[in-house]
Amino acid sequence: MSEHTPLSASSERLNLTGQILIAMPAMQDPYFSKSVILICSHDDDGAMGMILNHPLQLNVGDLFEQLDMPCDAPHQQDRLVHFGGPVQVERGFVLHTPATEFNTTLGLSAGLAMTSSKDILEAAARDEAPQDMFIALGYTGWSSGQLENEIQANAWLTLPLEDSEHLHKLIFSLPNDDKVLWAMQQLGVDYATLSEVAGHA
Repeated sequence: MSEHTPLSASSERLNLTGQILIAMPAMQDPYFSKSVILICSHDDDGAMGMILNHPLQLNVGDLFEQLDMPCDAPHQQDRLVHFGGPVQVERGFVLHTPATEFNTTLGLSAGLAMTSSKDILEAAARDEAPQDMFIALGYTGWSSGQLENEIQANAWLTLPLEDSEHLHKLIFSLPNDDKVLWAMQQLGVDYATLSEVAGHA
């Protein structure tokens, strides 16, 4: 089980790439309330992540239709499309298990990759895409130092999921409604208790 290590002002430069953020119960921003986020990249210039548990009222079949993309794989059409974050919401991002490289594929840790080019959706329409895919519109971005400041202000809990099996379960298998509680359980934190404390802070 992973442990949450509080940050201090004296912390070394933090790199959260591949880790999970869990919104604290006091988070009021409607984009991020009760969100679970995978940090895809984090460096001196800022951070980029994907919200994992905010589905849109849109499935892949609807997306193919909007893109005027014929689909030869009907079972792909029922996949949910998610809200990845408020940045570039007109653009699609796909988290997936590694496969043939697509035009713009970024390798992530723990057997994950992220592709933002249309060719992965074309592959899905031909039923040639990776079996495990998480499709989102938009992403979440932080400017340099912003995420570190938000963590120090107790806006987020951090969860390093070094076990790829657990990370893949969170992204690809768990129902969206279960992701916050499951992530909290990995930290050994009771969300209900945390909510009560936050409410009286």
